[in-house]
Amino acid sequence: MIASSVETERAEQIDYVAANLLPRAALLVRLLVKQVHNTEISRTEGEVLVILSAGARRITELAELEGVAQPTMTLLVKRLEGRGWVEREGLAEDGRVALIRITDAGRIALAAFRSRFLAAMRTDLERLPAEQLTALSSATETLGSFVDVLQR
Repeated sequence: MIASSVETERAEQIDYVAANLLPRAALLVRLLVKQVHNTEISRTEGEVLVILSAGARRITELAELEGVAQPTMTLLVKRLEGRGWVEREGLAEDGRVALIRITDAGRIALAAFRSRFLAAMRTDLERLPAEQLTALSSATETLGSFVDVLQR
């Protein structure tokens, strides 16, 4: 049976989104972080602080979520600890395991970074023509729904 043009178009859209969404989103984040000119928090450090703002995690979980090796995450966590932005908390049931928790200082640093990041993004969004901004707003809602589905 030959696929209908609607099915073919849908398959092409799925392939396009699957191939392009993540690389473009990642590039968008890198470009915005670069605009912020923040030497205090790297992109990866900011992402780890965002993850930790939702709750404490093990280093292995952080490494997996960020797609880096555990030794790399261990060094990053030590750097964040040195700045007073995170702290380790041992588990009572297993003394070998530590949860990494964001501190109040880490929340303040993250809030300042987010503020500068969002200001840069707003400036860039203001340059878009109205129809592109409307389309991007709709795409953002759709992306949020997609994330919700993936998290279930």
